[in-house]
Amino acid sequence: MARLDKRQISIVLIDKMFELAGHDVRFKDVEGRQDPWYYEWTMTEEQNKEWRDWGTKFIKTQFRLNEKQAAVEMGLFDLNYGLKIKNK
Repeated sequence: MARLDKRQISIVLIDKMFELAGHDVRFKDVEGRQDPWYYEWTMTEEQNKEWRDWGTKFIKTQFRLNEKQAAVEMGLFDLNYGLKIKNK
């Protein structure tokens, strides 16, 4: 797989987040919004963990980082753009 730039990586991560959370939303639907759009949708803790695990592997290959570095990057991305976790 060809390496992507940071913007493309963000788009892939956000699209995957919405997909795993079961929402029919994509990056293009929230692009340019200045409000905290990530509070409008929710995901479960299990969905969030699945997304973080997938994203860590994806970031690891795109930036050629080790597992720990990629997990830190994914954690920061989750803090900034991750959907709200819903209680069961």
